[in-house]
Amino acid sequence: RIFIIWAISSWFRRGPAPQEQSSAGGTPRAPSRNLFPKDTLMDLYVYISEHEHFTDFNVSSALFWQKRDLVYGDWTSGENADGCYEHYGEVDISQSVQQNGSIYVHVYFTKSGFHPDPRQKNLYRRLATVHTSRMINKYKRRRFQKTKNLLTGETEADPEMIKRAEDYGPVEVISHWHPNLTINMVDDHTPWVKGSVPPPLDQYVKFDAISGDYYPILYFNDYWNLQKDYFPINETLQRLPFRLSFCPLSLWRWQLYAAQSTKSPWNFLGEDLYEQSDEEQDSVKVALLETNPYLLALTIVVSIVHSIFEFLAFKNDIQFWNSRQSLEGLSVRSVFFGVFQSLVVLLYILDNETNFVVQVSVFIGLLIDLWKITKVMDVRLDRENKVAGVFPRVTFKDKSTYIESSTKVYDDMAFRYLSWILFPLLGCYAVYSLLYLEHKGWYSWVLSML
Repeated sequence: RIFIIWAISSWFRRGPAPQEQSSAGGTPRAPSRNLFPKDTLMDLYVYISEHEHFTDFNVSSALFWQKRDLVYGDWTSGENADGCYEHYGEVDISQSVQQNGSIYVHVYFTKSGFHPDPRQKNLYRRLATVHTSRMINKYKRRRFQKTKNLLTGETEADPEMIKRAEDYGPVEVISHWHPNLTINMVDDHTPWVKGSVPPPLDQYVKFDAISGDYYPILYFNDYWNLQKDYFPINETLQRLPFRLSFCPLSLWRWQLYAAQSTKSPWNFLGEDLYEQSDEEQDSVKVALLETNPYLLALTIVVSIVHSIFEFLAFKNDIQFWNSRQSLEGLSVRSVFFGVFQSLVVLLYILDNETNFVVQVSVFIGLLIDLWKITKVMDVRLDRENKVAGVFPRVTFKDKSTYIESSTKVYDDMAFRYLSWILFPLLGCYAVYSLLYLEHKGWYSWVLSML
C-alpha cells in the first residue's frame, strides 16, 4: 500500500521548473538564509477574525493571545521544559459564524520591539515580521439516510433530522469546531534555494521577493485532532472553547506532518474520499496513542505477514485454476455461487456508499470469479440463436472431466442438502427483517437478504 501511494504521488507530483533554478542573468541562484537567526527574540500575536485578510489591529477584542520575548529555537523553556507554551480562552462568535460562516486565526511573529501592524511605520519592519493564517472551523458533510419499515412506513429517526433532510437534502454541509490547535515554528536554517524546495515542503517555505531570503516556517499542526472530537457550530453556541499551543518543531518531524497532510495527488478522486481518508487515519492515530508499543509492533508484523500470505494465496488461486486440466473433485456449482456472492456484495456496498478502495477490491474479485467460469465450463458464443436478434447468446457446457467422474453427482447432492437449511433460514430472516428493521427501500431490503 505504501509503495502504491508513493508511485502514484510521484507520478502526479510536478518537479520544480528548470528556469527557476537560475536568476534572470542565467547564473545559479545563491542559497538563501533564514531571516530569523538562531536565538532571535520574538513576540507572538494571535488574532481571531471572521475575515480572511486581517487589518483590525486596533480592535482589542480581536487579539486572542500575545506572548513576548520568545526565543527562536528554544527547546528548554515553558512549563514542561520543552519549549512549549499554551493559552486557553473562549472565542465569541457572531450570528454569521453560527450559521455556517467562517472564522480565521492570524498568527504574527515579530522580532522583539516591532509590531505587526504595517500602519505603525516606526514599529513595523517587513523583514522582521512573519505571518500566516488559516480557517479554523472545518466544514464536514453530514449524511442522512432516510429509512423506514417497509410494511408500516414508520421510522425511529429523529423528527428534527428528518425535517433537516427535507430542507437541505440527504447531504448537509455543517461547520464544525475543534478546541485544540498547535502553532509550530520549524527550527530550521537549511540554505534553501528558491525553486528547488522539494514538495510538499515548497508550499510552506516563503521567500522574500527583494532579499531572496526565506521567512521562518510556521505550521498549523492539527494532525492529532481526532474527527470524533469535532462538534457542530449552531445557534445554541455563543462562545467556542479554544486552546492554542506554541511549540518548536524539528525539520524531520515537520516533513512527516507535511507529507501526511498533503492531499494534492488525490484531487481526481473527489472530496468524499478525503472524508473517508480522515476517518481511516483516525483509527491509525487512536492505535498509536492508546495501544501498547509492543502490541502495536506485533500487530504491524502480523499485518505484513498476513498481506504477504494473502498475495501468495491470490497468486496460487489464479495459478491453480489456470493450470488445472481435470475437474475431478472440484465443485463447479461453488464457482457459480461465488460469482453470485461477489455480485451481491458489490451491489450492496455500492448501495451503502462504502469506501472507494473497498469497491475496487470487490469489483476485481468479481472479475476473477467470472474468469474462473471459463476454466470450469466450456463457454461459447452462439451466433445463430441471438438474444433479441442482436446479441450472441452465451452457452455453458460442462467439461468432460466433470461429467465423466462422480464429482457432478456429489456436487448436486451437496447443494441440494445445503438448500434444505439455507432457504428456510433465509425466509425466516426475511420475515423478521420486514417486521422489525428499517430499510431505504425494497431494493435495499432485497440486497440485504441476498
